[in-house]
Amino acid sequence: MEEKNVIEIKNKRAEYEYFLLDDYTAGIVLTGTEIKSIRDGKANLTDAYCTFIGNELFVRQMHISEYRFGSYLNHPAKRDRKLLLNKRELHKLQNKIKERGFTIIPVMLFVNPQGRAKLLISLARGKKFYDKRESIKEKDTKRDMQRELRR
Repeated sequence: MEEKNVIEIKNKRAEYEYFLLDDYTAGIVLTGTEIKSIRDGKANLTDAYCTFIGNELFVRQMHISEYRFGSYLNHPAKRDRKLLLNKRELHKLQNKIKERGFTIIPVMLFVNPQGRAKLLISLARGKKFYDKRESIKEKDTKRDMQRELRR
């Protein structure tokens, strides 16, 4: 069997900045040069967030670099991109967002086996400063335990 190179672009700051509650897998409406750039691994989710415009969910500030062979057909690097979810999921997310403190954060961008780009989004609640310190402490202890096991 032939193994294709797997593309998974992660938002590393998401787990540090937020408590991730519910996960959803959404499709993305892209142009031809955008999907080619994603397959090259030229995307960044660090400052990205999701918002509702009307009854549709869009991802904002997601950076997809211009395709190097794109010529005049290239896309703008940071544009709003529509996310594709079921009506039931959209309605559920819209109701949760109305509550104070909730937001929708993109966690991971990947290409599925059919070649379609998918975005793993998560309903999240922001962490306080002391929560961030606690997660750093947990990460350090986990790393120390791994080092002890290797010896």
